[in-house]
Amino acid sequence: MDVTLRLATMSDLPTIVDIYNQTIPSHQVTADLKPVTVDQRRAWFLEHTPEHYPMWVVLQADQVVGWLSFSPFYGREAYAKTAEISIYLDRSVQGQGVGSQVLELAAKQLTTVGLTTLVAYIFSSNLPSIKLFKKFGYEQWGFLPAVAELGHRPNDLVILGRHFD
Repeated sequence: MDVTLRLATMSDLPTIVDIYNQTIPSHQVTADLKPVTVDQRRAWFLEHTPEHYPMWVVLQADQVVGWLSFSPFYGREAYAKTAEISIYLDRSVQGQGVGSQVLELAAKQLTTVGLTTLVAYIFSSNLPSIKLFKKFGYEQWGFLPAVAELGHRPNDLVILGRHFD
Protein backbone atom coordinates (compact mmCIF):
# COMPACT_ATOMS: atom_id res chain seq x y z
CA MET A 1 0.00 0.00 0.00
CA ASP A 2 1.36 3.41 -0.98
CA VAL A 3 2.35 5.99 1.59
CA THR A 4 2.27 9.78 1.52
CA LEU A 5 3.93 12.52 3.55
CA ARG A 6 2.23 15.32 5.44
CA LEU A 7 4.01 18.07 7.35
CA ALA A 8 3.92 17.13 11.01
CA THR A 9 1.95 19.27 13.45
CA MET A 10 2.23 19.53 17.21
CA SER A 11 -0.79 17.23 17.50
CA ASP A 12 1.33 14.50 15.81
CA LEU A 13 4.06 14.72 18.44
CA PRO A 14 2.64 12.02 20.77
CA THR A 15 2.54 9.55 17.87
CA ILE A 16 6.02 10.58 16.71
CA VAL A 17 7.33 9.99 20.25
CA ASP A 18 5.54 6.63 20.48
CA ILE A 19 7.08 5.42 17.21
CA TYR A 20 10.52 6.66 18.32
CA ASN A 21 10.19 4.93 21.70
CA GLN A 22 9.40 1.62 19.98
CA THR A 23 13.00 1.53 18.74
CA ILE A 24 14.75 2.04 22.08
CA PRO A 25 14.57 -1.51 23.53
CA SER A 26 16.31 -3.05 20.50
CA HIS A 27 19.50 -1.00 21.08
CA GLN A 28 19.90 -0.94 17.27
CA VAL A 29 18.39 2.33 16.11
CA THR A 30 18.84 5.20 18.55
CA ALA A 31 21.35 6.21 21.20
CA ASP A 32 18.59 6.94 23.71
CA LEU A 33 18.56 4.20 26.32
CA LYS A 34 15.20 4.94 27.93
CA PRO A 35 11.91 6.21 26.53
CA VAL A 36 11.51 9.93 25.91
CA THR A 37 8.43 12.00 26.72
CA VAL A 38 6.43 14.40 24.61
CA ASP A 39 7.58 17.26 26.87
CA GLN A 40 11.22 16.28 26.36
CA ARG A 41 10.79 16.31 22.58
CA ARG A 42 8.75 19.51 22.22
CA ALA A 43 11.74 21.85 21.70
CA TRP A 44 13.32 19.38 19.25
CA PHE A 45 10.06 19.25 17.31
CA LEU A 46 9.85 23.05 17.13
CA GLU A 47 13.39 23.23 15.66
CA HIS A 48 11.98 21.64 12.49
CA THR A 49 10.56 24.20 10.08
CA PRO A 50 8.71 23.55 6.83
CA GLU A 51 10.97 26.02 5.00
CA HIS A 52 14.33 24.28 5.53
CA TYR A 53 14.37 21.45 8.09
CA PRO A 54 10.91 19.90 7.86
CA MET A 55 9.41 16.98 9.67
CA TRP A 56 6.72 14.89 8.07
CA VAL A 57 4.51 12.09 9.23
CA VAL A 58 4.25 9.06 7.00
CA LEU A 59 0.64 8.20 6.19
CA GLN A 60 -0.73 4.89 5.01
CA ALA A 61 -4.52 4.74 4.56
CA ASP A 62 -4.75 8.01 6.56
CA GLN A 63 -2.95 6.42 9.54
CA VAL A 64 0.39 7.74 10.81
CA VAL A 65 2.83 4.85 10.44
CA GLY A 66 6.12 6.73 10.74
CA TRP A 67 7.96 9.99 10.47
CA LEU A 68 10.74 11.57 8.46
CA SER A 69 12.84 14.58 9.33
CA PHE A 70 15.63 16.71 7.94
CA SER A 71 17.75 18.22 10.72
CA PRO A 72 20.72 20.60 10.68
CA PHE A 73 23.90 18.69 9.93
CA TYR A 74 26.38 20.75 11.87
CA GLY A 75 24.83 24.10 12.69
CA ARG A 76 27.19 26.34 10.78
CA GLU A 77 26.23 28.40 7.75
CA ALA A 78 28.52 26.63 5.27
CA TYR A 79 26.58 23.41 5.91
CA ALA A 80 23.15 24.94 5.18
CA LYS A 81 22.56 22.76 2.10
CA THR A 82 23.29 19.55 4.04
CA ALA A 83 20.90 17.87 6.45
CA GLU A 84 20.70 14.76 8.57
CA ILE A 85 17.88 12.49 7.48
CA SER A 86 15.99 10.42 10.03
CA ILE A 87 13.28 7.87 9.31
CA TYR A 88 11.35 5.99 11.97
CA LEU A 89 8.59 3.52 11.15
CA ASP A 90 5.98 1.91 13.35
CA ARG A 91 6.89 -1.73 13.95
CA SER A 92 3.61 -2.77 12.29
CA VAL A 93 4.87 -1.63 8.85
CA GLN A 94 8.57 -2.47 9.03
CA GLY A 95 9.81 -4.83 6.34
CA GLN A 96 6.92 -4.00 3.99
CA GLY A 97 8.65 -1.56 1.63
CA VAL A 98 7.48 1.56 3.44
CA GLY A 99 11.06 2.72 4.06
CA SER A 100 11.79 2.55 0.34
CA GLN A 101 8.74 4.66 -0.44
CA VAL A 102 9.73 7.19 2.20
CA LEU A 103 13.27 7.54 0.82
CA GLU A 104 11.86 8.10 -2.67
CA LEU A 105 9.52 10.79 -1.34
CA ALA A 106 12.31 12.40 0.71
CA ALA A 107 14.49 12.89 -2.37
CA LYS A 108 11.63 14.74 -4.08
CA GLN A 109 11.43 17.24 -1.20
CA LEU A 110 15.03 18.44 -1.32
CA THR A 111 14.75 21.24 -3.85
CA THR A 112 11.76 22.79 -2.11
CA VAL A 113 13.78 23.20 1.09
CA GLY A 114 17.11 24.17 -0.49
CA LEU A 115 19.08 21.03 0.34
CA THR A 116 21.55 19.19 -1.88
CA THR A 117 23.10 16.64 0.48
CA LEU A 118 21.73 14.21 3.05
CA VAL A 119 23.62 12.26 5.68
CA ALA A 120 22.33 9.40 7.81
CA TYR A 121 23.84 8.19 11.06
CA ILE A 122 23.17 4.47 11.47
CA PHE A 123 24.53 1.99 13.98
CA SER A 124 26.53 -0.77 12.31
CA SER A 125 24.25 -3.35 13.92
CA ASN A 126 21.21 -1.86 12.12
CA LEU A 127 21.74 -3.81 8.92
CA PRO A 128 18.21 -3.31 7.51
CA SER A 129 18.64 0.49 7.58
CA ILE A 130 22.13 0.36 6.10
CA LYS A 131 20.86 -1.89 3.31
CA LEU A 132 17.90 0.44 2.66
CA PHE A 133 19.99 3.58 2.36
CA LYS A 134 22.62 1.89 0.18
CA LYS A 135 19.80 0.68 -2.11
CA PHE A 136 19.03 4.36 -2.72
CA GLY A 137 22.58 5.37 -3.58
CA TYR A 138 23.87 6.42 -0.19
CA GLU A 139 27.55 5.63 0.31
CA GLN A 140 29.59 5.18 3.47
CA TRP A 141 31.29 8.49 4.19
CA GLY A 142 32.42 7.75 7.71
CA PHE A 143 32.84 5.09 10.34
CA LEU A 144 33.20 5.77 14.06
CA PRO A 145 34.21 2.56 15.85
CA ALA A 146 32.73 1.73 19.26
CA VAL A 147 31.44 5.25 19.96
CA ALA A 148 28.22 4.09 21.62
CA GLU A 149 27.45 1.55 24.30
CA LEU A 150 24.10 -0.09 23.67
CA GLY A 151 22.87 -3.02 25.70
CA HIS A 152 26.24 -3.17 27.48
CA ARG A 153 27.99 -3.68 24.13
CA PRO A 154 30.04 -1.21 22.10
CA ASN A 155 28.47 -0.20 18.80
CA ASP A 156 29.93 1.52 15.75
CA LEU A 157 28.33 4.44 13.97
CA VAL A 158 28.21 4.37 10.18
CA ILE A 159 27.77 7.68 8.38
CA LEU A 160 26.09 7.34 5.01
CA GLY A 161 25.66 10.22 2.61
CA ARG A 162 24.39 11.17 -0.78
CA HIS A 163 24.61 14.25 -2.99
CA PHE A 164 21.52 15.13 -5.00
CA ASP A 165 21.75 17.19 -8.18
